[in-house]
Amino acid sequence: MTFAEKVIAFYTRLNYAGPLPSGVSLMNPFLEHNEGMKIAREFYARFYEDNSPRIIILGINPGRFGAGSTGIPFTDTIRLNEKCGIPFDKFRTYEPSSSFVYEMIDTYGGVSEFYKRFFVSAVCPLGFTRFNDNGKAINYNYYDSPALLKMVYHFILDTLKEQIDLGIDTSVGFCLGTGKNAHFLRQINDKNHFFRRIVALEHPRYIMQYRVKAKDAFIMKYITAFCNL
Repeated sequence: MTFAEKVIAFYTRLNYAGPLPSGVSLMNPFLEHNEGMKIAREFYARFYEDNSPRIIILGINPGRFGAGSTGIPFTDTIRLNEKCGIPFDKFRTYEPSSSFVYEMIDTYGGVSEFYKRFFVSAVCPLGFTRFNDNGKAINYNYYDSPALLKMVYHFILDTLKEQIDLGIDTSVGFCLGTGKNAHFLRQINDKNHFFRRIVALEHPRYIMQYRVKAKDAFIMKYITAFCNL
């Protein structure tokens, strides 16, 4: 099987059937609407139809307007159309993190060169939402409550092992998020030895929300980390 075929097989069976805290809902784009799997098949067939190993880049978990909508990590529908060359007009999403990631990918050399070397995913490959005080659905991270983390802990471990088996180069694992995401990934890596080392980079959402004036410097920090392996 090619890398693409393995990824699609992983996403086809991907689901979490365990308990969740009250008020927290699961977000699975591969089951919630037909477009998620359709997009994934086209995306991975385009960029991963080979048997080359990849280095993994792990975000937190899918957000509503990126992977939660398209099934492709850090990829909203704008970048899906404009950068990945996959026409899509069923709905429109914009995610600031996706904007940063694809600016970085352009600097790296473009989508073909980047995805030839890297596989982008998440520590928890499915996302979560809850309603805020105004009744609006918002993203909820796997570490946002001890109860949720306890419930999905073994799901995270099992799916990370499955993703490594896709053909991941385990010499290094990149973590997007230098706080709780990095702390948790390093903690489970110390116990399970998934990767020889973890390299943490500031999360794109943090950069776009709090450090956008330094965006170009963060892009170069990513590029330097990815090129100096």
